[in-house]
This record gives sequence, C-alpha cells and structure tokens, in this order.
Amino acid sequence: MRPIIGILMLDSQFPRIYGDVGNPTTWGFDVAIEVVPKATPQAVVCRGENLLDPFIAAGQRLVKQGVSGITTTCGFLSIYQDDLSKALGVPVLTSSLMQVASVNATLPQGKCAAILTISASALTSEYLCAANVPLDTPIGTTEGGLEFSRCILNDEPVLNVELARKDNINSACALVQSDPSIGALVLECTNMVPYAADIATATGLPVYSMYNLISWFETSLAPPQFTS
Repeated sequence: MRPIIGILMLDSQFPRIYGDVGNPTTWGFDVAIEVVPKATPQAVVCRGENLLDPFIAAGQRLVKQGVSGITTTCGFLSIYQDDLSKALGVPVLTSSLMQVASVNATLPQGKCAAILTISASALTSEYLCAANVPLDTPIGTTEGGLEFSRCILNDEPVLNVELARKDNINSACALVQSDPSIGALVLECTNMVPYAADIATATGLPVYSMYNLISWFETSLAPPQFTS
C-alpha cells in the first residue's frame, strides 16, 4: 500500500530520535521521506535562504510516488505554504504554527495559545503571518539552553537527549510563568515532539505539536472505515 503522507525533510545529520517527525518509526502509518538538498537548519532557520525551488522539486518527487498529502520537518517553512500548495497539486501542511488559530478557538475567554520555538530571534512576523498566527501571540524559545537549539541548529551529530529535554521543559515553564493568559502551548519545532508529554506534565497545559497536526492530516486523507 502506498504511503499517504510525504515528508519534506531538512538536509541534516542531527539525531532524529523516536518521536521526531522525520523518524519513520514515529508514525503508525507508512510515510515517504524526501530530503531537500542544501536545506540545512542554518540555511532554513538562521539565514532564511530562499530554497523554494528545491522544496518544490522534492515535493514533486513525492507526488510522483503517489502520496496524497505533503508535510515538512520545520515550522519555519510556513513561508512556503501557499507556493507549495499551488505547485504540488495535493494538500500541503508546512508548519505546526498553522494550528495556533484553531487552538485559540478552543480556549476559555481570556486565554490564548503561546508558541515555543527553537529560535525566537529568527521567528519574525513573516513566518507568523504566513501561518495566520496573531502577531501578539506570546513566544518562548529554547535559545540559550544547554543543548537543544545549539545541537539542532548547528546540525551536530550527537544529541544529549536528557539535556535537550530539560531545555524544552525549562523554556516552556518560563514562558508560561511569564504570562497568565497562556492557556496552551504550540511547539513550532518538529524536533520538540519527543518532549511534548514532559512539557504538558511540567506546565499543566495542553501541548500541540506537529505530531498531532500530521495525525489529523493523515486521518483526514485516509478516513478510518467503521463497520457495524
């Protein structure tokens, strides 16, 4: 059976541990993964290079494999949402940020979703607007931590998972403590997925990630059959 979901993956060497969107074992369904040449974490996140053409080419390769929908492994790719949707001819889901507005709609009055990102310094309004994120959304980051942002953004081959977990928990807790209006967290970075449960436990808040968004996406493209 052909994979329903195609994943456009950054050109990276950092460990994609279980739970990472780019790790095929994360998913309970088959996925097709296509690496986008030269789309390194530095190029995509830190330098914001224009890599639209390589992403389109990689997406077209996935379409030829017969996937029904395409997603990515980086929240900063929200800026390519419209262009990829037009070019590929199948449903496209580029970024976890795209769920912020819908999460806001579920929260009690006076509460809002906040974003935890791998790089707040790079997450400009351009990326937020492309995903229809309100510009007054609270934003926290793992920048300045011991392990996570440095390892991923510098594409290091070894990751200390426990230090990365602490970075995510500490950053999430600091964000929540900074603003009493925060009622949920949206994880921008797909590499944060393995720590989502720990973040939820530490903050006591719902945590949304690319994992739940892609799971919804796949279920919509291939609805389960219910027989009586």
